Amino acid sequence: MPKTNIKHIAIAGNIGAGKTTLTNMLARHYKWTPHFEDVDHNPYLVDFYEDMHRWSFNLQIFFLNSRIRQLIGIRKGNETVIQDRTIYEDAHIFAPNLYEMGLMTARDFENYTSFFSTLKNLVSPPDLLIYLKASIPKLVDNIQNRGREYEENIRLDYLKRLNEFYNKWIDKYMDGPLLIVEVDNLDFANKDEDFAEVVRRIDAQIHGLF
Repeated sequence: MPKTNIKHIAIAGNIGAGKTTLTNMLARHYKWTPHFEDVDHNPYLVDFYEDMHRWSFNLQIFFLNSRIRQLIGIRKGNETVIQDRTIYEDAHIFAPNLYEMGLMTARDFENYTSFFSTLKNLVSPPDLLIYLKASIPKLVDNIQNRGREYEENIRLDYLKRLNEFYNKWIDKYMDGPLLIVEVDNLDFANKDEDFAEVVRRIDAQIHGLF
């Protein structure tokens, strides 16, 4: 595998799609360095799920800042990094969804969007984006199984709207190579053959890039 030519793999997907699990598994398989969302040290996440209108802008700025720092570190480093969630999801899915739901003001949304556009010009897109596409029942099942307390208040309509934004974004994604993995009928966490199929598809993508 041409590791020297590929530095940044990113995994995108809705809440509960399996991003963190697959990030861990691929990092072990390929000897890549995993980068995760720091949900345990996010000072806004619990407040956000209790009062989305009040904390939406703060949360999105926190995510944007942390992911920009990650991307700068990835390009400066010598390792191949696999990243759990991307900077694009904040800007194309979560922020516009909050705005359309009336949970972020127009002033905050315009400020955030302008800030993202500025920062996007300073970083490079991932060498490969892997999108985990999942139905609402699959997402709900995964969320319930992992039992994170702060996710107990996530509404079904919120997940549905996020899925719609994800699909619109992926349909128009032109920033770099893209691999869509439909996870409804895959259990890569527990079935070796399912994980092997994901790896086979990634290998095909990576070898096809160079």
